[in-house]
Amino acid sequence: MDIDSDAGSSMEDAIYVFTDDDDEDMTFADIMQAVHRNGPDFLHLAGSGGDNWIQSMSNEDWEELGRGVSNNTHLETVHISGGALNDQTRVAFLFRGLMRSSSILEMHLHENEIGAAGVRSMVPFLQNAVHLRCLDLDDNNIQSEGFNIVLLRALRGSPIKKLSCARCGIESIEIDNICFPQHLKYLSLSFNSVNADGCRELAKLLQGREATLSTLWLNRNKIDDDGVEILVDALQNNTSLTTLGLVGNDDISDHGEMKLLKL
Repeated sequence: MDIDSDAGSSMEDAIYVFTDDDDEDMTFADIMQAVHRNGPDFLHLAGSGGDNWIQSMSNEDWEELGRGVSNNTHLETVHISGGALNDQTRVAFLFRGLMRSSSILEMHLHENEIGAAGVRSMVPFLQNAVHLRCLDLDDNNIQSEGFNIVLLRALRGSPIKKLSCARCGIESIEIDNICFPQHLKYLSLSFNSVNADGCRELAKLLQGREATLSTLWLNRNKIDDDGVEILVDALQNNTSLTTLGLVGNDDISDHGEMKLLKL
């Protein structure tokens, strides 16, 4: 098992940003034309808060975009980041239209202002995106409520394999194995405030024959030796986890590190 590595602690490392020299001249009408055309060559939709077509959009435009994406059968990746969304308006209107998808594999929404209410507006989509494999919510503000009460429950039964919620203001973790995504292999909770109590909840995902996680990133949280002991105990008979990230948890002593090295 790989332990205490910074590599891969954020979904951003795996993101390909779709840019083009003509992007500055693109309009919302151009984007919608491509979405409605539903051609097999239009696989990726990307925009950031600095893009002209994003800045010009009204709330109704966001809802129209959501409906178009929902009806598109070729889009595989949606990448809307860099402050393009906010919790009060845009994200709610986008997901008022985007309530399902038969084609989207990856949804990248990092570096926005999405909070728990924003995650709640995403629930119909998350429950009806039948091929969703990756959800990236890094650098938002979903907090514990958004993660525990809304997100994990909404993803119950989902085929999702990668979930990233680094830098999301999460202070506590509550795991209900019945509601937890049953196919999840990658979970990033780095740069939050997870402590020993959170480790006790996460340990539920590492025990038993039903354990599926292969990668768990917990870098730069508030984990101490008690948290390490909980994780080590949970991993004694675990055969699925291959990577555990614990870099930057300053309350882990040399004694705690020795326990990890014996895994």
